[in-house]
Parts: sequence; structure tokens; C-alpha cells
Amino acid sequence: MNYRELGNTGIKISEVSFGTWAIGGAWGKTSDEEALKSLKFAMEQGVNLFDTSDVYGDGHSEELLAKATKGKEDQI
Repeated sequence: MNYRELGNTGIKISEVSFGTWAIGGAWGKTSDEEALKSLKFAMEQGVNLFDTSDVYGDGHSEELLAKATKGKEDQI
């Protein structure tokens, strides 16, 4: 995975991000199990930048992201 520095923060973010709109449930049917597997796979590939919003599934995507990243906060 390639990374870039976020401004002058010293934080390195992946050049590829994971958009969570679809896993929020508003766009088709994605099971929570499938969503969590996808998030885990993305992190295993080095993704540490996630696009989310409280309107993605009325906050459901944020709940799933919290589950997937629990204990890994220093990696994202």
C-alpha cells in the first residue's frame, strides 16, 4: 500500500480509502457479516483511511466501522 502524509500532521494515510456508504444498508443489501469481512480485508491490505458519515445507513456504517476497528485505533 502506498501512503501519503496528511498535510504537516505527520500522519500517513493510505492512497486508497474505503467508502462505507454501501455497508450502511441504504444501497442494496449487505449483511453485517459481509461488511465486517470487507473492512477487515481492507485493513489487512493496509487501508487506514475510511470515508463515513452519520447519514450512511443512519449511522450503521459508523457502528460497523467501530466494531471492525476496535483495538486497532492506532492503525487507522
